[in-house]
Amino acid sequence: MVVGEHAGAWYYTLGQREGLNIGGVKGRAAAPWYVVGKDVHANVLYVDQGADSPWLLSNALRSEPAHWVAGAPPAARFECTAKTRYRQADQACTVEVDADGSLSVAFASPQRAVTPGQSVVLYQGDECLGGAVIARTDAPLEAKTRP
Repeated sequence: MVVGEHAGAWYYTLGQREGLNIGGVKGRAAAPWYVVGKDVHANVLYVDQGADSPWLLSNALRSEPAHWVAGAPPAARFECTAKTRYRQADQACTVEVDADGSLSVAFASPQRAVTPGQSVVLYQGDECLGGAVIARTDAPLEAKTRP
């Protein structure tokens, strides 16, 4: 169902609420709308109502090659905490470093609005281990719309 028009899918990020210009939709609750997926190639945004939409949740991510504060990862596989959003609380995860330096990160609990193109930053307590750009996630719509 089409609920509105937008200025271009590339201008929006997962979890975004502001600037969608979606008013009341007949037959739907008055709850706010959020971007839950996008297909940039087809210029389509997918939206859902509610900040807790299951379409926003990811259990894992893959990254581009990581950058390490110490110059190298602590191990090929390790547990730590991560942040994928500004001011987010630390989230427990397991990290595997691939041969090309990219990361496979599995979270202990589902994460909201993990967004390709944004960063994942890894911590051991108060120490920043390093980080990487998020390449993809296992969010429900991302796998469907991945080129």
